[in-house]
Amino acid sequence: MTRVLVVDDQELVRGGFRLILERHGFDVVGEAGDGVEAVQLAGVHHPDVVLMDIRMPRLDGIEATAQLMAGPDPRPRVLALTTFDLDEYVYRAVRAGASGFLLKDVSPADLVHAVTVVARGDTLLASAVTRRLLEQFSPRVVSAAASALSDREAEVARLVARGLSNADVGRQLFLSEATVKTYVSRLLAKLELRDRVQLAVFAYESGLVQVGSGSAGV
Repeated sequence: MTRVLVVDDQELVRGGFRLILERHGFDVVGEAGDGVEAVQLAGVHHPDVVLMDIRMPRLDGIEATAQLMAGPDPRPRVLALTTFDLDEYVYRAVRAGASGFLLKDVSPADLVHAVTVVARGDTLLASAVTRRLLEQFSPRVVSAAASALSDREAEVARLVARGLSNADVGRQLFLSEATVKTYVSRLLAKLELRDRVQLAVFAYESGLVQVGSGSAGV
């Protein structure tokens, strides 16, 4: 059973998410009203997924996410909760280690789907909203790491940043899914990144994905 920690400074929001998740078989191991409490409870209950509000008193969701990602394994997967999707705070949460984000008015079905996806180790990346978020807030920097990638590694990184699955990347590049998985694992290790979301952020920030081009869509 997937263990979930719900973090939001509004009790009604926490209660609503708890009700939905428990009805669908998730184990809600606790609720927190701010980032300090979230980090403490995560250390006690070891959730698989943390639903993390971005803007909270004492310690916001960005710093709380960063602290969880810097903690010992097994680290939870974090889903950022936000009221506005195109928000620099959301981008900063994703950059800090969140595996994706949800609007607080998410439907019950989409909430259940999102928690299920990140609990199994995947990311919520294939979204036009994610593309716009990365385009709007990713700073463009000269990256020596990007120039050190092989042509094929750079191609794989660009397609991952567009939100393609390993199977879809394989079809685009005429590679097996297993080969693509190996490339992705190699990229994460070479660039010292945690997952596909961070690889997508890297691809935008380093200029591997050209903003405004037809190939930039996530």
